[in-house]
Amino acid sequence: MKNIQVIDGAINSRYAIYAVTAVEFATLFPDGQDVEFIEDVVDRLGEGPTTELMTPIWERAVPKPKVSGIHGTLFYGLPEKRKFYDNKREPVIDWRLVD
Repeated sequence: MKNIQVIDGAINSRYAIYAVTAVEFATLFPDGQDVEFIEDVVDRLGEGPTTELMTPIWERAVPKPKVSGIHGTLFYGLPEKRKFYDNKREPVIDWRLVD
């Protein structure tokens, strides 16, 4: 299992960590990515298949003290972050672009 961090646009986002299988990870983060935007997953897979993919993942929250590495970051509703992750790999933030 790999761990992904989910970051959403809510003011009270908890930056939760979830365990995912190798197949789920490869589906969410194709081509060696470790950053993805849920909108791109939906564009790639469709809404129904994305829901099917994510439903079991939501049941696998990992308490942060038990996390041994974060392998991917999944953004929800944060399109303004795209400019920092143009190739969808970390760490690739061009700090000159940060306000």
